[in-house]
Amino acid sequence: MYKFLTALENQIRMMKENMDTTKIAQVIDALQNAKSIFVLGAGRSGFVAKSFAMRLMHCGLNVYVVGETVTPRIEKEDVLIAISGSGETTSVVNISRKAKELIGSKLIAVTSNPDSSIGRMADVVLLVKGKVKTERDEELSKIAPLGTMFELMVMIFLDALIAELMSVRNLTEKDLEDRHAVLE
Repeated sequence: MYKFLTALENQIRMMKENMDTTKIAQVIDALQNAKSIFVLGAGRSGFVAKSFAMRLMHCGLNVYVVGETVTPRIEKEDVLIAISGSGETTSVVNISRKAKELIGSKLIAVTSNPDSSIGRMADVVLLVKGKVKTERDEELSKIAPLGTMFELMVMIFLDALIAELMSVRNLTEKDLEDRHAVLE
């Protein structure tokens, strides 16, 4: 357990040191100016996307999770946030391509691979380093298999982005609480 927590601590430190504030500002601007925001990810990255969608909703933004039955059609004025460590997850690439090339929506890629398919087509790439399932690191694989580090780093990164969005929008915890679900 200690090795895992130390590895996670090191990943967080690297993320903090390599943060691109210009791209973060571009994403905050895109989120605030979008008619609607759509989030997408497969597997555990999809769970992270849903968590992010919840916080965006708490911040008062109009947000949907791709693939849910109540998700409407994406439009040109909308933003799609696609999460994929490799940037090559087939479903994420295909949906991103459709939103970007056929609809003309803005695409934000959250990936460890900026030269990937989603990275190359994105308007903004948020580079989040963390071992992805296609990488081989014998030591890290023993304590954090597959894409665990990427998924955790994206969760932490997107929660930090929410904190920044709250600051920009002058939101308090009470503001978010007022939008929190009561039918639980």
